[in-house]
Amino acid sequence: MADRAKLFAPATMGAIELPNRVLMAPLTRNRAQSDGTPSDLAQTYYGQRAGAGLIISEATQVDAMGKGYLDTPGIHSDAHVAAWHLITDAVHAKGGRIFLQLWHVGRISHVSLLPDGRSPLAPSAIQADTQTFTANGFENCSPPEAMSLDQIHETIEQFRNGAELARKAGFDGVEIHSANGYLLDQFIQDKTNQRDDEYGGPVENRIRIVSEIVDAVATQWSRDRIGIRVSPLGHANDIGDSDVEGTFGALYEMLSDKRLAYLHVMEQFPGHDNEGEAAALVRRLRGRYDGFVISNGGYTADTAVDAIASGHADAVAFGRDFIATPDLPERFRVDADLNEQDQDTFYGGGAEGYTDYPFMAEDKTLAS
Repeated sequence: MADRAKLFAPATMGAIELPNRVLMAPLTRNRAQSDGTPSDLAQTYYGQRAGAGLIISEATQVDAMGKGYLDTPGIHSDAHVAAWHLITDAVHAKGGRIFLQLWHVGRISHVSLLPDGRSPLAPSAIQADTQTFTANGFENCSPPEAMSLDQIHETIEQFRNGAELARKAGFDGVEIHSANGYLLDQFIQDKTNQRDDEYGGPVENRIRIVSEIVDAVATQWSRDRIGIRVSPLGHANDIGDSDVEGTFGALYEMLSDKRLAYLHVMEQFPGHDNEGEAAALVRRLRGRYDGFVISNGGYTADTAVDAIASGHADAVAFGRDFIATPDLPERFRVDADLNEQDQDTFYGGGAEGYTDYPFMAEDKTLAS
């Protein structure tokens, strides 16, 4: 077993002091109310996981037009702020830290999920060859409409407004979701961005909206309390680029100049190996960003130690392991078994598979 002490060495991440480097990744759980207000159960769920070095909340849409799945939370109304404030209070009461992930899905949506049955918004009118989850179950994503310049500027303002509301809701910072084939990723990558204006064409134009959103969010938060998530390897939501290293190299360098709290890199998706050239690409891109890096995707405690020891990552975010094991850092510390994951309850439902996973001291098998 690797020396896991590295996972529990404190770290300074922008303005935030992390007590450990085992972070909770953003995890969509589809348990919000239909209007995007987080449920009361979410207070328990997040509070249970306050032992993470940092909790990054589930993806949270900054506007009703940014919704792409059934029962995901929002941050664009007073009701949302009030409900999220109860959650941040619960986390802080247990000594935790929590950032809100700001999200717009773009074309990964369905007309039934959007106001007045409107079409999804996207950089270009290219339908995604994937499905989303609606009241009728999984359905093909609806054809999107290409955003006008006014709509792009409105979306930038929505991210700014979401950041302002996150501050009012008591979060410690925000993460901008620019990964996994959602709206900002759709602008970045040329498979989905075929515009011929200042937001399309050369990579400098395609990453422009990301730069402008970062600057808009920075009117509400100091830059050392802003993070951003990216996924250079794609594999999600029918995304792709003809020059991945060139595109993401430019993105990394632009973000490095922004002097943010961190860059959060999704390195591996379930069902895809991060080996060979893919792993080498991730390593090469790491050299294009000067700052705190959170790695995410397929890590174990021991591979996380290796990533931190090598300088590849400063901290590692865990997703599914945190769903099933609320006291994950302590389990890693003492090398205890993790709870078995119930994938049938990952998305939607109530307390089952959400707030009822046992802590180590409650599990007689582990405690004996």
